[in-house]
Amino acid sequence: MSLNTKKILFAIVLTALINCNTSFAQLFPNLGGQRTGTAALQFLKIGSSARATGMGESFVAVSNDISSLHWNPAGLVAFKENGMTFSYTQWFVDTRLNNFGGVYHFGGSNAIGINVTSLRTEDMKVTTEFQPEGTGDYFRYSDLSVGLSFARQMTEQFSFGLTVKFVQENLGALKMQGVLGDLATFYRTGLGTSRFAIMISNFGGQIRPSGEVNLVGGRTANSFQQFPPPTSFQFGFAIEPILNAKNRLTTSIQLNSPNDNAENLSFGAEYAFKEFLFFRGGYKLNVDAENFSGGVGLKFPISFARANLDYSIANYKDLGLAQRFTINILFPSKK
Repeated sequence: MSLNTKKILFAIVLTALINCNTSFAQLFPNLGGQRTGTAALQFLKIGSSARATGMGESFVAVSNDISSLHWNPAGLVAFKENGMTFSYTQWFVDTRLNNFGGVYHFGGSNAIGINVTSLRTEDMKVTTEFQPEGTGDYFRYSDLSVGLSFARQMTEQFSFGLTVKFVQENLGALKMQGVLGDLATFYRTGLGTSRFAIMISNFGGQIRPSGEVNLVGGRTANSFQQFPPPTSFQFGFAIEPILNAKNRLTTSIQLNSPNDNAENLSFGAEYAFKEFLFFRGGYKLNVDAENFSGGVGLKFPISFARANLDYSIANYKDLGLAQRFTINILFPSKK
């Protein structure tokens, strides 16, 4: 397929997706603010890979590295190496998000993985109406997600993946925990490098806090409202309009439909020079808190494996910039 044909194909699909988004909004009303704040476990929506977040999180159809553990488990069979990934996110108000993952390939067309994400704060003072400076006690907010993933290459063009994860959130004496799932597909169309992917993330039953808190007047509360998890539907398309021995340009577009906010679009691009040096950018439409992002990356060999080092920033408007660092270490798989 010629370069001009690829560009024309990309423009046609981009236009179709934008029109599709308009039709989608007509079928499913944009509730926007009416849905905001209706889901729990919001830490699950924080991206953990510097490569993906540098591309505006428009990554469900790009997922071809170990960060697929978070973005699209069907992409775990898009590469053959076994490996590990470590990510650190400098989040807001003195919080830190850490992520660790590992992937192992077997049977020629299967992959399994584990992904652990944690977010926590420093100890904070317990205050009341009558003791605004603190009671002398302290509490901590923390989140944990442990996921097990499986992916299988069904044909040369189609793969699927799923993740089952245990999630837990602690806020002082209160705790929420449950089991959630991700289900994803990845399909190569056969038209150049074009492909699309569909993913439903964080689906599961409603979750209710447990524990007991002390109220004014010696009263206690131990019965609480239940909340749904932050389930989201994502549809993405990606293609390389430029691909040769020295240069690669990957472009992507993604429609996101969360259960606790309005539908939105994200766009991403990654330029690679000799698959060694990478520059990335992304933008989100109809997202109140966030707009642009960018990042850089390096790929280099080490004595026993191959490593990727990535960095990204994302602008959260009123809150400022979020920074992420990721290192992936990949080992050749045994045949």
